[in-house]
Amino acid sequence: MTDVASGITLVSLQGARFLFDPGALCLEFLTSGGPGIGARFEVLHRPADLADWLGRSRLRLDPARVDVDLAELAAARRLRDALWRLVCARTGTRPPATTPTDFDATPGDLDTLNEAAAAAPLAPRLDADGTRHWVLPASGQQALASIARDAIDLFSGPYADRIRECGAHNCYLVFVDTSRPGRRRWCSMERCGNRHKVRSLRARRDA
Repeated sequence: MTDVASGITLVSLQGARFLFDPGALCLEFLTSGGPGIGARFEVLHRPADLADWLGRSRLRLDPARVDVDLAELAAARRLRDALWRLVCARTGTRPPATTPTDFDATPGDLDTLNEAAAAAPLAPRLDADGTRHWVLPASGQQALASIARDAIDLFSGPYADRIRECGAHNCYLVFVDTSRPGRRRWCSMERCGNRHKVRSLRARRDA
């Protein structure tokens, strides 16, 4: 599981921008779309879209130096949708689904995850100034292998029971709570946490 303090900028359907840090690369990947309600947030339409997303993610890859073909784009969407179902199976949550089985995990989802993880991942590189980067150019398959391995680390690691859905009633973003007390409730204090505070303040005033 990646432990780099980072985040990805998301845009709500109302156009509001906010920073979301799910605490793991594999959970960050879920923000690119998915089955059910995730279809309205789909961003992976063309191979270049996956390269662009990798540039915005915590990997911070240069999109111009990531080669993605149509097969890797299809594999990316299969992996992401499988991750959604595996995450929901672990958390017991189910975002609104187009069909009743949209978020039901199957043995095939584990096969998809393990197959992606079996490929060669991105290779790290240490520069003379002590900074860590990725060896580029890289392929879409390498990026997917890194995402899949991150998921395996998360699902089999000490934070496997800390994967949670945002506490807001109309938000389905998923994160891993790495805080010491383990009391994180919101996808982002900037968004859902702040809205909860405003509603609570209004309720107290009304009372």
